[in-house]
Amino acid sequence: MALAVWLLTLMTVHAQEYSWESVPVDGRMTGCTSTSGDNVAESLGYFKGCRYVSPSGNTYRRNSPVARTAMIVIDAQPKMKRVKTVIAHCPDGMAVAYPESPLSNWFVDNLMKAVEKKAGKPVHAGVANFGGIRVDMPAGDVILDDLLSMFPFKNQIVYVEHRGSEIRKIIEQMAATRFQVLGGIRTVVEDGKVKSIEIAGEPLDDDRIYGMATISFLLYGGDDLHLAENAVELNVYDSMIIDVMLEHVESETAAGRVLTSCSDGRVIIR
Repeated sequence: MALAVWLLTLMTVHAQEYSWESVPVDGRMTGCTSTSGDNVAESLGYFKGCRYVSPSGNTYRRNSPVARTAMIVIDAQPKMKRVKTVIAHCPDGMAVAYPESPLSNWFVDNLMKAVEKKAGKPVHAGVANFGGIRVDMPAGDVILDDLLSMFPFKNQIVYVEHRGSEIRKIIEQMAATRFQVLGGIRTVVEDGKVKSIEIAGEPLDDDRIYGMATISFLLYGGDDLHLAENAVELNVYDSMIIDVMLEHVESETAAGRVLTSCSDGRVIIR
């Protein structure tokens, strides 16, 4: 929380529907910037007697709107220090874009690894949703709040088994409407029709049973998907998306690795 950060995440609520957007905030009056947790006075200013002294050097009476706002923000900083902890480094940043992107691919690929570990069974494919990734990964240092903002919803991770014929129906539905985030799957679509589907590098076998990683939101109608329908096996785990993503990030950092991903042509629309 900052008095005048360069990017502000706005949330609009309309009858249980949520949307976010990042907008620039002009901090030239006060010179305030987002804090790292250890530079509160430098980023947000300080109070001296009955005056608030902003980082730009401007002073305001304690009872002025600017000073009252500053006091609220400054008083909140000790409780927010944990979420400002640097937990990883991402050299190039990662953004979300349709129909596939570095960040969405990073998300679903690591979701598959987490579900496979939890289930103790092979996971061949993954399906997540673009709407579940609320902000991009910044370039440079990544703080805890970046991950918390990226995956704010309390969706559980899921292992589901489907016959190949059912997975084909899921991909065909996406081709005719809108794709969601895919992992382990490569597909080519032309004029809303599926031309090819591969799973784990091989053509989809309608009779084979595949292990799939997904999230609880997509089981019964979320984003118009019903991934629990006609499932051969379904296991919903207590672990939330944010839990497994944080576990992965922390393990990468502990191993001295940075966060990176790329687009790889897994979804081609012609």
